Amino acid sequence: MDSTANSQHKPFSIKLWPPSESTRQVLVHRLTNNLTSNSIFTQKYGALNKEEAEENAKKIEDIAFNTSNEHYDREPDGDGGAAVQLYAKECSKLLLEVLKRGPAAKEKELVSQNNSSAETFFDISKGQRAFLEAEEAENLLKPLKDPGNSYTKICFSNRSFGLGAACVAGPILASLKNQLKEVDLSDFIAGRPEAEALDVMNTFSTALEGSVLKSLNLSNNALGEKGVRAFSALLKSQSCLEELYLINDGISEEAARAFCELIPSAEKLKVLHFHNNMTGDEGALAVSDVVKRSSLLEDFRCSSTRIGSEGGIALAEALESCTHLKKLDLRDNMFGVEAGVALSKALSKHLTLVEIYMSYLNLEDEGVVVLANALKESAPSLEVLEMAGNDITADAAPTIAACIAAKQHLTKLNLAENELKDEGTIQISKALEEGHTLLSEVDMSNNFIRRVGACHLAQVVVQKPGFVLLNINGNIISDDGIDEVREIFKKSPEMLGPLDENDPEGGDDNEELGEGEADEDELESKMKNLEVGQEE
Repeated sequence: MDSTANSQHKPFSIKLWPPSESTRQVLVHRLTNNLTSNSIFTQKYGALNKEEAEENAKKIEDIAFNTSNEHYDREPDGDGGAAVQLYAKECSKLLLEVLKRGPAAKEKELVSQNNSSAETFFDISKGQRAFLEAEEAENLLKPLKDPGNSYTKICFSNRSFGLGAACVAGPILASLKNQLKEVDLSDFIAGRPEAEALDVMNTFSTALEGSVLKSLNLSNNALGEKGVRAFSALLKSQSCLEELYLINDGISEEAARAFCELIPSAEKLKVLHFHNNMTGDEGALAVSDVVKRSSLLEDFRCSSTRIGSEGGIALAEALESCTHLKKLDLRDNMFGVEAGVALSKALSKHLTLVEIYMSYLNLEDEGVVVLANALKESAPSLEVLEMAGNDITADAAPTIAACIAAKQHLTKLNLAENELKDEGTIQISKALEEGHTLLSEVDMSNNFIRRVGACHLAQVVVQKPGFVLLNINGNIISDDGIDEVREIFKKSPEMLGPLDENDPEGGDDNEELGEGEADEDELESKMKNLEVGQEE
């Protein structure tokens, strides 16, 4: 099949998931305190007694952990940051639900959220990845042949179907297609010769043609244009799709055009994921046509797709019509300033946006400033803001800070791999001082931060009630500064990320001995009364 190698640079990241047992226990303790201590919520809904609070806290943490772990299993190539963010988000949501139910409420609702209906979901993806041939397929898929079964969701991922196995599966799927609502065929032809893989895809496509699916996952199949067209019968028959996943599929310019051609309707589409493909600018033009037709789109991911300025502008213009958007992920493309400006116009219309990922887009100060100004006036419930690796300097910090100050629902902030230095870092941390009680994760790694900026940021975030992780690795903090930061986190050391990449001598090679410390003292003095201003 077409090559799926993506040669784009992947920045180094620290593994954040799963949390240690001690971290999970600390979170349970904090949740218990939130359920029992005096706050605006317990004043309104009532506080729980200690025994009831501990029981609820354990259930909240367990459900949030399982939910986040499932998310991480679906995207194992990530650094775990998304799972950490979801972990904190779920804990906050469930905590509020328990508080609203009051101290006498039972936990039947929480338990039901953690129980799935095994009778409706058929999944063969667990266990070791393996080739699947006809005889084994007969045994493995036997439950699907049971008369009167209630399966509405199937997952055939992680098993490589040969043509023999596909011929076994085809009639079974055809018999179920009127009841199926969710189909996951991700990573189901791995290692097969191209000719056989295309035959397998055609067999599955024909079997499922005419089904009324809400969700279809064709990720990790090295589709290319030939693969997309092999699924033409299935794709053309879908008019009610709400979720479509084409992650790591070798979607080139030609494949993107084929996809656009074969999707008859996108009116109900709410989730569209195109991560890690070879789409490029011309392919982005085709994808943008689908986006324009997806007025109900809530979750759009087009990260690591080699899209430059022209394609970025086209996508930005298409997104203007997606006013229900809640999550937008455009990371790791080559947009540049012009596409950033175009995107800012689109974002000004997105009042429902909750998560936005704009890291590694070559936005620079100019692009970041217009985007921050647009976000400040929109997205009132923004929870996740990522702008790492955009060559942002302290000059853009006041605008970013003003935007952050307005986002009181923020749970995760990622400004890693920029050049904010102490001046910019202190302005950002000042913006986080007031409120921001839901903040759980801040990443300011690799920003040329010294002692003053690191300590100021640490003092702010350590006080947040649900805080989970501060990453300030890869900076130029002095040894004394490292000790000060660790002292700030002495009661919660698990909240401070690794500092092994910090370089205390990483400043200007020509800097005279002692000059760095003098600069820090001067900056600390200047920043004491700094206020986060509103941009005009």
